[in-house]
Amino acid sequence: MIDPYAAGMVKNDPYVKKTTVVGRVVAILRGKADNRNLSLISPWSRALRNGEIHELILTNESEAMPGKNVNKISYLAFIEIVNPGVVVFKDKVKLSSGKCLGTLAGFDETHMPNHQNIVILTDQLITGEEMGLNLNDLIYFTRD
Repeated sequence: MIDPYAAGMVKNDPYVKKTTVVGRVVAILRGKADNRNLSLISPWSRALRNGEIHELILTNESEAMPGKNVNKISYLAFIEIVNPGVVVFKDKVKLSSGKCLGTLAGFDETHMPNHQNIVILTDQLITGEEMGLNLNDLIYFTRD
């Protein structure tokens, strides 16, 4: 089997339109690391199913993208997917207040099949606790 992303066959974003994926915060996290060594998989997208639980992690490493490793991180939250769909590299990740957390940098499968780490590129490493996230807050993955 050939991964078209790893093989360099996908050169442009193939997604013309897609629905907004929504996750509900089910656990708020604290903690930061400078040497986490997350290995972002080469595929640009993941399908997220209704009811799945995934972890959101922030990084400020500007080179963070599919196929790269990420070390400097902060832990944000675990979310339950309440509006399923496809999330894609460079999607904007927003709070229900409209505040943009950053852009989707990639996915790490360290804890699969339990949950996927969804890594978000941001300018400020802040934890979910420091951000003042609340349980049941909504997180949106959108193209705009």
